[in-house]
Amino acid sequence: MITYDRLFIGGAWVEPSNPELLDIASPHDQAVVGRAAQAQPADIDRALAAARASFEAGEWRLTPPAERIAVLRRFNALREESAEKIAHLISLENGSAGWFTRAGQPGLTRQANAYLKAAEEFGWEETLTPSDPASPVRSVVRREAVGVVAAVIPWNSPFSSATSKIVPALLAGNSVVLKVSPENSLSMGFLAELLERVGLPEGVISVLPADRETSEYLVSHQEVDKIAFTGSTRAGRRIAAIAGEQLKRFSLELGGKSAAIILPDADIEKAVAGVKFGSLLNNGESCIAQTRILAPRSRYEEVVAGLKDLVESLKVGDPNDPGTFIGPMIRPDQQERVRAYIQLGIDEGARLVAGGPQIPEGLEKGNYVTPTVFADVDNSMRIAQEEIFGPVLVVIAYDDEDDAVRIANDSEYGLSGGVWSADEAHALAVARRIRTGTITVNGASVAFDGPFGGFKASGIGREYGAVGLGTYTEYKTITV
Repeated sequence: MITYDRLFIGGAWVEPSNPELLDIASPHDQAVVGRAAQAQPADIDRALAAARASFEAGEWRLTPPAERIAVLRRFNALREESAEKIAHLISLENGSAGWFTRAGQPGLTRQANAYLKAAEEFGWEETLTPSDPASPVRSVVRREAVGVVAAVIPWNSPFSSATSKIVPALLAGNSVVLKVSPENSLSMGFLAELLERVGLPEGVISVLPADRETSEYLVSHQEVDKIAFTGSTRAGRRIAAIAGEQLKRFSLELGGKSAAIILPDADIEKAVAGVKFGSLLNNGESCIAQTRILAPRSRYEEVVAGLKDLVESLKVGDPNDPGTFIGPMIRPDQQERVRAYIQLGIDEGARLVAGGPQIPEGLEKGNYVTPTVFADVDNSMRIAQEEIFGPVLVVIAYDDEDDAVRIANDSEYGLSGGVWSADEAHALAVARRIRTGTITVNGASVAFDGPFGGFKASGIGREYGAVGLGTYTEYKTITV
């Protein structure tokens, strides 16, 4: 049993305002695997007061960038040393299959290294060349910390979401209050332990598990200068309204309903194998999952058959079993949400090719769903337009390339996507036509040096690399 009976506020473990601990249940069998204190508004007040005091004192803010980089490099090394434990904790509390949580650890390293490299090359202070050589005035442009950052993250990929925000925010000299989901109290408690060891000044970082009401209290607080949020589009709209009213800086990484376009010349076997990881990663509980599979009519049934064989071959079960590919949904309500969408697909008239709303046999104690594939799906159906956040794929036929592009863009979202083709240049040309923030060609992995984020209802702002680092800074121009 893992217990966190205190809260990590301002770099120290303190007694919570509410001593009652939340039971953390295993998504696999509902067994209680841990207990943790949960933050209340009074704890938010304390964390923000510490953050504000640290920021105004300037001990971290005024630390030279090279020294801040060294501290975050130590954090990255500590996290690497603990990769196996981190993977285990996330599987324990989230139900994410072990293959996924372990495979994600090198990605966390690449993510942090991209930020560190960007910070080393960043223009923290630059003197501009005057446009008029005769002018006696020159401009010195500085990039300074925004202030106190409220970083709010979801439950599905807690370490990735957390480090994508706290690493650049801290590199830029900000003070940070990280609000995490109650479900992730164990892995995020361990994150706090790592942060405690890296040598940050008092008050600079807090890590607080809390419910939605307390989260809104945080982002609405007058002491917050910037909100960095990952989560649902609905919550993002609420945060944008709050930030707009209070003129806070904000960035939003929201939902997705991404399309994978399989072009007529694609190797179907390779494309289907790519769907396994691009569309069904993390039990399908991923904002970047490519869950709309667009197939040419000339090869439609070939794609459908390949996806049917794929999905039916995947082992569903205990996330700690090395053979498991799909684990349980994180909570019973998420399980019922996904099952309801599967039933909706049947009711909408889609052809059920694999899976269905039934719970997999022998897994009734957990939050399991049966991985499902629908064919003969019209893009106007709700199962093609709404984010299901589970292992449910829809296969949509297209007539020609223009039709494929039209269908891919016919969505309120624009976060991710993919193109499969034997001709890389052609695939790249198609990718340029898709209205989405990120898109892969032939299953390429994420490159953390490039900006990540969404078009349309998938968000505002970008993360990763130099662009992501820049969102945690303000410009100051000094004329001399």
